[in-house]
Amino acid sequence: MRWLILLGVWLIYFCFGLTIASMAPLIGPISAELGIGNGLMGAILGAWPLTYILAAIPCGILLDRLGARRMLLLAALVMAASGLARSYAETPFQLLLAVSLFGIGGPMISVGAPKIIARLFQGKDRATAMGVYVTGPYLGGILSLSLTNSLVMPLVGDDWRNVMLVYAFLVGLSGFVWFGIASLPAARKHGGDEEGGKKFNLAAFLEIVRLPEVQLILAMSIGIFFINHGLNNWLPEILRSHGFSAVDAGFWAAIPSSIGIISALVIPRLAIPERRLTVMAALFGFSLLASVLLQVTAGPLLVAGLILQGMARGAMMTVAILLLMETPRIPQERLGLAGGLFFTFAEIGGVMGPVTFGVLSDVSGGFVLPLVAMTLMCSILLVILARLRALLARG
Repeated sequence: MRWLILLGVWLIYFCFGLTIASMAPLIGPISAELGIGNGLMGAILGAWPLTYILAAIPCGILLDRLGARRMLLLAALVMAASGLARSYAETPFQLLLAVSLFGIGGPMISVGAPKIIARLFQGKDRATAMGVYVTGPYLGGILSLSLTNSLVMPLVGDDWRNVMLVYAFLVGLSGFVWFGIASLPAARKHGGDEEGGKKFNLAAFLEIVRLPEVQLILAMSIGIFFINHGLNNWLPEILRSHGFSAVDAGFWAAIPSSIGIISALVIPRLAIPERRLTVMAALFGFSLLASVLLQVTAGPLLVAGLILQGMARGAMMTVAILLLMETPRIPQERLGLAGGLFFTFAEIGGVMGPVTFGVLSDVSGGFVLPLVAMTLMCSILLVILARLRALLARG
């Protein structure tokens, strides 16, 4: 039964990824219709992580009141409402508000899902379960990037608003499928929806964030999400700047997500505690090299850059979370709170990434400067990781 529950969580996360990637293939028609430049579009794409930061702590409190079963249903309904609102947006400000609404649903998943996983799985099974449910948003992103312009747009009359409606319906449907699974008597008994752990409170956050090793991991989370969110939102446009058509750019942009699925399933299991920091250093190195190769117009080097970025994107977040959750001085009963804290800080980078890419591309008239900023961020991450290694070596 616990694997059926995991399937329900995975489905919600799949639609989470579907919605996140849904606007990237449509930046062209949306910008043309609403008169939006790259700088403003970057702010719109970065609006939901900002809301996420503000909503994370209230959602943690709400989780204790509602339980994970109802919390994930509410998350799906909020995300569906965001898609619906996007389809009716008539101005850039209305679109920004619609995208911002999605950020309220995000932390409901990020706080609720780890709590379910931590309760149902232990040891290696927990690492496997984390790897499985993290593939959800990658698959959702792959379908959104590859099928939006090639299949969905032609089916709905080449109207981006109708695409938003289709995706909103799928997200809402996923919520009710999850609720049906989680409402089965065996699932409610197995999941223990209302038990476990200390209640969410601000003092617990302060207890965790005072630890210097936690501070370094949280700093890394910001950089990781800067890279991931920046490329998630702008990779199709980067490829179009290299001369790809909208359809071809969508297929090529799906390559990192496809590689990311394999990476998410394999690399976290290989990153045993003794070599976890080394694995993380390799992932940061892959991302740095990819930021250079993505400036190549086409050919094998560009493909190599997309593959390397997929390897890094698929595992950086999961390995960082494992580093945080296995920090010796974090109490076992605070692991759920630690996960919420991770995502709260990480989404600072989730805001900065899309905005920085959009502003720098407007300033420079291309994507060389945004990719240079990504190279710089990867270098900073390697420095932070070296400091973490030194701190842990001192004990």
